[in-house]
Amino acid sequence: MISHGDRILVGISGGRDSLTLLHLLACLKRKAPIDFEIIPVHVDPGFDGGFAPDLGAYLKAVSEGQYPDLHVEYTDYGTKAHSEENRENPCFLCSRLRRKRLFELADANGCRKIALGHNKDDLIETLFINIFYAGKIGTMKPNQSFFNGTIDIIRPLSYLEKDDITRFSRILDMPEFANPCPSAGATKRGEVRKMLEQMYRQNKHIKGNIFRAMGNVSREYLLETPS
Repeated sequence: MISHGDRILVGISGGRDSLTLLHLLACLKRKAPIDFEIIPVHVDPGFDGGFAPDLGAYLKAVSEGQYPDLHVEYTDYGTKAHSEENRENPCFLCSRLRRKRLFELADANGCRKIALGHNKDDLIETLFINIFYAGKIGTMKPNQSFFNGTIDIIRPLSYLEKDDITRFSRILDMPEFANPCPSAGATKRGEVRKMLEQMYRQNKHIKGNIFRAMGNVSREYLLETPS
């Protein structure tokens, strides 16, 4: 995922996943036999009560010179997505606008890779979100190229479970930043997560089986794509 000379834009949401990702990349930077740069970026969606200043102060205090100060991109993406013009799926629009801006910032900063903090649970949840709400089978990949290979999105935490990240964040006493989004806790992803957690409690093998299934597809037993 990471090569010598890479300049990597790291998307920092303020959640435990992205903070863990940044910490691990900083540790890797200190010890790896290759040299690469880390550019932490937070896209503020524009809600009242945003935590960008506190997030920036925290990262500055723990950076140990491994990365520059947090770049905060202030936007109106969240408020626009929750406006009267877009009532049906605010999370989709907000996410799409933030992702587009990350691509633009990566290009402006000479970064050919964008690192995001998605974990194993996120990949599984995305599979079911796509099945339930988009009518397709697909998820996020640990390493995915865009724009004819000019920019890669890498997800170094793809094989880590959320529980492991939670334990790690507690060991390091990472802060918790309250999400000011009005849709927080009431999303389609949250509904899918609750469904999956109930299934995991019934059978401890289900999560691992789903994860393996995403790379073990019997295409001959799938329907043909309509023309």
